[in-house]
Amino acid sequence: MSHDVLNPTPEYLAFWRERHVCTLTTPRPDGTPHLVPVGVTYDPEAGLARVISNKHSKKIRNVLAAQAQAQAQAQAQAQAEAEAQTQAGPQRGARVAVCQMEGRRWATLEGRAVIRTDEASVAEAVRRYAERYGRTPSPNPDRVVMEITLDRAMGRA
Repeated sequence: MSHDVLNPTPEYLAFWRERHVCTLTTPRPDGTPHLVPVGVTYDPEAGLARVISNKHSKKIRNVLAAQAQAQAQAQAQAQAEAEAQTQAGPQRGARVAVCQMEGRRWATLEGRAVIRTDEASVAEAVRRYAERYGRTPSPNPDRVVMEITLDRAMGRA
């Protein structure tokens, strides 16, 4: 069942506010999926999901590699289109998905992920994580946040 990313049903939103371990799927450089358990927060007002992680983790490296590849492709496309005076903006970030389930209930969020390293973004992600999971993560100077701009929500809550 499809849901509105910015205006989910009360049941769908409540399910995302319960404490659940989620899965995150990121693309490896060879295109195969990399699937790991994570904590996720969902912010429908902003149309975002957030995952906090160590900047050296494989999931973060996957997203950074996909971002670099997308930027290179966008630059090549922009050069090719310059003659025709039509430069479409590149789609930023790696395509990723997060999912959680409990019994017959499940919810998936999909979108494009970018990595944020600024203190304000990381602090906001940590605050939201602590709110959802009931504990504040230990301090980590290498912490970053994967910010997913959502374009699809589905599930049965």
